[in-house]
Amino acid sequence: MAPFSIAPAMLSTAAITTYASTMEKLTRNDLYSLEQYAESRAEFRARVIEHKKPRRVALGAHLNVYFEDRLTMQYQVQEMLRVERIFEAAAIEEELSAYNPLIPDGTNWKATLMIEYAEVEERKRALAELVGVEDRVWVRVDGFDKVYAIADEDLDRDTEEKTSSVHFLRFELGEAAAAKARSGDAIAMGVDHPRYHETIEALSEPQRAALAADLDPA
Repeated sequence: MAPFSIAPAMLSTAAITTYASTMEKLTRNDLYSLEQYAESRAEFRARVIEHKKPRRVALGAHLNVYFEDRLTMQYQVQEMLRVERIFEAAAIEEELSAYNPLIPDGTNWKATLMIEYAEVEERKRALAELVGVEDRVWVRVDGFDKVYAIADEDLDRDTEEKTSSVHFLRFELGEAAAAKARSGDAIAMGVDHPRYHETIEALSEPQRAALAADLDPA
């Protein structure tokens, strides 16, 4: 199954409210049961929507990067379990195995790249023109070189004719850059594909703070 789903298991209010680490991988014990999730979904979903707002970075009008963490992945898993009515332990573990790799590890950022065009024909044309764009998305901590995304490690989403509208990205910062980002240094971001260029010289403070929180304080 593609990343996005979780199954029944008891999850305490404390576990939902405060995580020991945003990098800690999810287990079945972290999840709501289907019944619990049905009762808590509206409140939990509202919380996740607010949490995700500063984690979205728009690169121009058509590329959006959504930075993932433990909470966004829990939401994806819970939604998957809900939709598919998954409650067997083995099936839950399968979902966790699919989504846990999208939780950052302390010196990297992980994200979902969405290529978004409203008109169908325009989207088709753009996807044909933007082959390889996922490899040209970059981040840069002030004082360091650009770090380009490592894209789609689970499978190749490009063909010679077109790219996919969804890609999964990993940005490996290294310990020195991660420490600087964590301590408050500015973060730039952009994309430099031949058919699509955009640069953000400095992310907003809410965006910067959200990404800094994904990095290991050690």
